[in-house]
Amino acid sequence: MPRASSTAVTVLLCLLVALGPISTDLYLPSLPGLARAFATDVAEVQLTLSVFLVGLAGGQLVYGPLSDRFGRRPVLVVGLVIYTAASIACALAPSMELLIAARFLQAIGACAGPVIGRAVVRDVHGREGAARILSYMSAAMALAPAIGPILGGFLEVWLGWQANFVALMVYGAAGLVGVALLLPETNPGRDDMATRFGSMLGNYGALARHRVYLGYALCVAFSYSGIFSFISGSSFVLVDVIGLTPDQYGFCFAAIVVGYMAGTIASGRVTRRFGIDRMIAVGGALSVAGGLVLALLGWLGPWPGFAGAAAVVLPMMLFMAGTGFVNPNATAGAIGPFPRMAGAASALLGFLQMSLAALVGIGVGHLHDASARPMTTAIALAAIAVVIAHKTLVRPGAAAPAGC
Repeated sequence: MPRASSTAVTVLLCLLVALGPISTDLYLPSLPGLARAFATDVAEVQLTLSVFLVGLAGGQLVYGPLSDRFGRRPVLVVGLVIYTAASIACALAPSMELLIAARFLQAIGACAGPVIGRAVVRDVHGREGAARILSYMSAAMALAPAIGPILGGFLEVWLGWQANFVALMVYGAAGLVGVALLLPETNPGRDDMATRFGSMLGNYGALARHRVYLGYALCVAFSYSGIFSFISGSSFVLVDVIGLTPDQYGFCFAAIVVGYMAGTIASGRVTRRFGIDRMIAVGGALSVAGGLVLALLGWLGPWPGFAGAAAVVLPMMLFMAGTGFVNPNATAGAIGPFPRMAGAASALLGFLQMSLAALVGIGVGHLHDASARPMTTAIALAAIAVVIAHKTLVRPGAAAPAGC
């Protein structure tokens, strides 16, 4: 079995951390088709996204302490088994209600990937090293959502929406094999108290009361809420409003991921020189600029065809470049000071991230008015919130509480 710091393990961790994004992005081109197939409205179809985030958020609160108590590897195996089985249930769902339920179970399995993957990076690389590795991992795993909507668009056109969930089943099974063959245990100092209810509440309470941790976590949560606003609303805007085909939509989605990859690669190269907080400040400024331009064009439009697509994609690429600076650095800033409970710190971070994004996604769905205005406004407000959270809650150099 290779060392935990090896390239093979890092690639595997990229695939595992990407379980959440690939599970949402692959079937995005199918959302309008799902509405037609089940004869339902936009808000109910978007519940397949929001309910997935609710499961992804809640499950992380359990997986984090479990991995602190029993180790990263066995808990990850259980999560991947759940994910693979639930993906099959999604593909076979005969109704929208059962598809929503299966998506929730799929999320319960998927959340093991990001929460434990982040904890493994912290175990192996420490705080500053984690920021650099997470930046490069973010760039690499962005290939999944870049390719996902393109592949999903072709699968939707050729085989129908069920094929996307079959592909997710294959992805989960491949991850399970990879963990069994490649991933060593990275948590030698297991905490026997980590899964006791009182200890779990105490750990989460200590994290929630730590102002700097909360500030970094909210930076991640708000920036992902902007991304999820695009995820939940973009297929309806670009396909139904602007008039693109599902496969054309996939290429537009891939273009905005290029912006994210550019941000994460640049961040990975210069974080050690400039520090975590300066990277977050720069990223927040880029996101605000992109978000405000996007919202302005969203209120002035829409325009059909290429002009309308460019008005959405180009400013969104700038927003995503900013999140490429914010997310890996804020994640490392939140988890880094807590080596004894890295699993719990990663879990609470993920819970806040997914819960807030789910609420924003539900709001975007219910405010859908056959225009780009709800989606673009939500993205701009999320970018502004990142800057406010960082400036008001994070003090560079603040220490973690004693004993953490």
